[in-house]
Amino acid sequence: MFKQILFQLHWLLGISAGLVLGLMGLTGALYSFEGEIMRALNPQVLRVEVRESGMLAPAELVARIEAAEGKTVSGLSVDGRDGNAARVFFTPPAGERRGPMRFFDPYSGELLAPPVGQSFFGLMLQLHRFLAMGETGKQITAASTLALLFFCLSGLYLRWPRRALNWRAWLALDWGKKGRAFKWDLHAVFGTWCLVFYLCAALTGLYWSYDWYRQGLTRLLGDAPAAQRGNPGGRGAAPQALPEVDYRALWQGLQDAAGPQLASWNLRLPDRPGQPASVLYLLSDAEHPRAYSQLGLEPLSGRVSRHVRYADSSFGARLLTSVYALHSGEYFGLAGRILMALASAAMPLFAITGWLLYLDRRRKQRAIRLAKGTVAGAGEGQGWLIGFASQSGLAEQLAWRTAGLLQAAGMPVQVQSLAELSEQALAQARRAVFVVSTFGDGEAPDSARGFERRLLGREVALGDLNYAVLALGDRQYRKFCGFARRLHDWLGRQGARSLFAPVEVDNGDHATLAIWQRRLGELTGVTLQAPLEQPFAEWRLLGRECLNPSSGGALTFLVRLQPLAGASWQAGDLLQVLPHNAEGAVPRDYSIASLPGDGALELIVRQARHGDGSLGLGSGWLTAEAQPGAMLRVRLRANSAFHPPADARPLILIGNGTGLAGLRSLLQARIVAGHWRNWLLFGERRAAHDFYCREELQGLLASGELARLDLAFSRDQAEKIYVQDRLREAAAELHHWLDEGAAIYVCGSLDGMAAGVDRVLREVLGDAALEHLREAGRYRRDVY
Repeated sequence: MFKQILFQLHWLLGISAGLVLGLMGLTGALYSFEGEIMRALNPQVLRVEVRESGMLAPAELVARIEAAEGKTVSGLSVDGRDGNAARVFFTPPAGERRGPMRFFDPYSGELLAPPVGQSFFGLMLQLHRFLAMGETGKQITAASTLALLFFCLSGLYLRWPRRALNWRAWLALDWGKKGRAFKWDLHAVFGTWCLVFYLCAALTGLYWSYDWYRQGLTRLLGDAPAAQRGNPGGRGAAPQALPEVDYRALWQGLQDAAGPQLASWNLRLPDRPGQPASVLYLLSDAEHPRAYSQLGLEPLSGRVSRHVRYADSSFGARLLTSVYALHSGEYFGLAGRILMALASAAMPLFAITGWLLYLDRRRKQRAIRLAKGTVAGAGEGQGWLIGFASQSGLAEQLAWRTAGLLQAAGMPVQVQSLAELSEQALAQARRAVFVVSTFGDGEAPDSARGFERRLLGREVALGDLNYAVLALGDRQYRKFCGFARRLHDWLGRQGARSLFAPVEVDNGDHATLAIWQRRLGELTGVTLQAPLEQPFAEWRLLGRECLNPSSGGALTFLVRLQPLAGASWQAGDLLQVLPHNAEGAVPRDYSIASLPGDGALELIVRQARHGDGSLGLGSGWLTAEAQPGAMLRVRLRANSAFHPPADARPLILIGNGTGLAGLRSLLQARIVAGHWRNWLLFGERRAAHDFYCREELQGLLASGELARLDLAFSRDQAEKIYVQDRLREAAAELHHWLDEGAAIYVCGSLDGMAAGVDRVLREVLGDAALEHLREAGRYRRDVY
């Protein structure tokens, strides 16, 4: 739950603050090399001739500048290295904090022409700090800087991989990925690369954003006693009469304090009497270009009132002095500046990929809601009770369509799963239709096993009930439609009257379903024209990819189909394919491995071969005989018994082989819904050849969207290990997840895997607990 809340906050703040941070990043990257760019654009203005006579003393510089400009000087900034032009600051006009600035030649005192690009970089700084909106903009950038700090920490938590010591899980970008997976990699992997830089930028940027943060940082890191902390220059907001200044004394005091290694200095005069002049100076052997020492000088005598040498300060105080250098990367030299600029310039990438992932999530959620809408809506009433028991979803689909036909004929209906049908509701019903499937060799569907245990062994007075049964099964099993027959016999023993003999359907046979429809028409006296089954439609085969080309087992393919416009399905649903490679071929059912928002319907199909080596009808048609671009006859089948839970409960997904298809769609739907508490147990033959969707699953694990992944490759060791063995090994974790309300979904082969998983669950949990999970809808299977 905490992770889900954190994720929701992450994307909510991302779509609100992401654009601001993108602009701040771009402008910050541009401004970080303002000095070099300006000197390159203005070589005749910002570069001066170095003269053997040396630079003029401050007293003579100030006299010449004030005479030429007619304004009072309030500060000088002089760099004695590399022939750089110096800067002079004039006293601000009344009501303003800062006065105008001009460049000048420190060897002559000559004022220089305004350089090209100065206004552009001034705008970049205004956008970076204030969005060019003054105080309002400052509050927005400040809040966005706090959001950046949250993004760094929450993003780190959300994508924490299970194998935290594997550097590839953190930093490797798979350029072969496409679509959402590639967008996620760009967002998460690049975010990890930039994480340290963004943390540094956020923690230092807050220094200029909030007074409380700056004061707290000063108290935490500063060396001076609390009474002495603050602005060393003591500059106030209300200018008074300017104090008298002896520039010769100030210059002598600076030289004596700094020594012969003085490289550059920035002098600011006090704006009121009684305050010292403040000087920031840099020595030639400084650690970085912002390793300033601080000096306070009496304006007339030049006496030192305060001197804080950078080299003598504590580590915390040096960090405090270096806030700007840390923010820009200068603290770590030229390489640090370049890396910080690149990370800042990449900031829009996260706004863009975050928005794309958000829109993709919204699109998929919308598709899921539309798909749910196609199943609902048969209405309620007391006329006909329609009960269903479904394993693969066909029985429920037929139940709702039967309800629709009866409702279209003007008859009220009420549709209920047998899992939810109470004894009281059944006893009160007068007319009922039961659409029930049989699982395997005569068993009730998982969802109806509780109903069979509760009611089919009891006596219930149903003398007023008239009913009809539509039974779905497979004649290859000896106990064909066994559960439906038991239900029919029990209803008869309770006094209920069968309206007509049960209609038993073998593998969704169309002719038998037409008989059911005709019987309903005769019963109601209304001709029911609408078909119970959707007609097959033609979808285009986009292509297929062999997932295990070097495997020692049967080849398995990822098959991609182009859905018709408006086609929609949910995770867990099935696709029926009608092969064209044989006369009289019947409905083949395949678990869907994708969501509508992916733009294609995907299947994972293993080639089946008969004893004579020939390919199976359905798998051969999909994986070998139908060519890309060909039209295939297919139709969707709802399988609500295998739909993912609507809430955020943890989900345990267990499967082998091509059973990964159904589990993959469930996992995708969970991720779209923002539910990341997912555990996948998957088994196949060999990891080197049969690890289907390896990069995708490992990427989900690295991003945290898959919380746990347990693998069982049976042929990779002398003793065969299957997925049920991994489940037994994780018994303690299984109990923990179930205690948190987890549901178990199993998809794959009935013989072997599903039966083995069932045995382990009974061994670990007990028969009663497992049946309770089944009845509560927390143990669901789609097996074949």
